[in-house]
Amino acid sequence: MAQDIRDMFKKEISSDEKMPKNHEERFLIKLDAALPSKPKPKFYWLNIAASVIILLGISFGAYTYFQPEIVDTPKIATTEVVKTKTLGDVSPGLKKVEDYYLATINLELSKMKPTSETKDLYDGYLLQLSELNKEYENLSLELTESGPSELTVNALIDNLKFRLNLLYRLREQLKELDTEDTISDVSQSI
Repeated sequence: MAQDIRDMFKKEISSDEKMPKNHEERFLIKLDAALPSKPKPKFYWLNIAASVIILLGISFGAYTYFQPEIVDTPKIATTEVVKTKTLGDVSPGLKKVEDYYLATINLELSKMKPTSETKDLYDGYLLQLSELNKEYENLSLELTESGPSELTVNALIDNLKFRLNLLYRLREQLKELDTEDTISDVSQSI
C-alpha cells in the first residue's frame, strides 16, 4: 500500500483548483482579529535614550574596573619600606641555596671575636661585607622590579658566595695573626 509521493504530487498539480480572489485579504483580516497588534509606545525615543545611558554606564564601569590604578603623586623622600623579592620567592630550590649561604655567613660572623689587635682588620672586612649587602639589596630590588632572570639570580648567588668567601679569608687571617701572637708570646717568655 505504499504510494510513491511523486505520483501523488503529479495528481495534485493536475487538479485545476484555484484559490478564490481576495483570499489574501480575508486571511489578513482573520489574522488581525486573532492576533491584535500592539500599539507603538508614544515615547519610544525615551526607551532608546535609557538603553544608551545604561550602555554608557556599564562601559564606563568596566573601563574603570579594568584600568590599572595610576597614582600621580610627587616624589617625596620618605623611608618607605619596599617589599623586595628574594631568591626564595623565585623557587623553593633557590630558597634552600639562599638559606644555606645566609646561615653559614651568620654562623661565621658569630664565631669571630675581634681583639684589640685585629679590630682594624675586622672592621675593614665588615665594611666590605656591608657594601656586598647593599649590592645584594639592589639586586633584590631589580629582581622585584623586572622579574626573575638568569643574570639576576646568578648575581644574587654570586654575591652570597663572595660574602661567604670574604668571611673565610677573614677567619684565616685572624688565625694567622693569632698564631703569630702566640709565637711571639712564647718567644718573649723564653
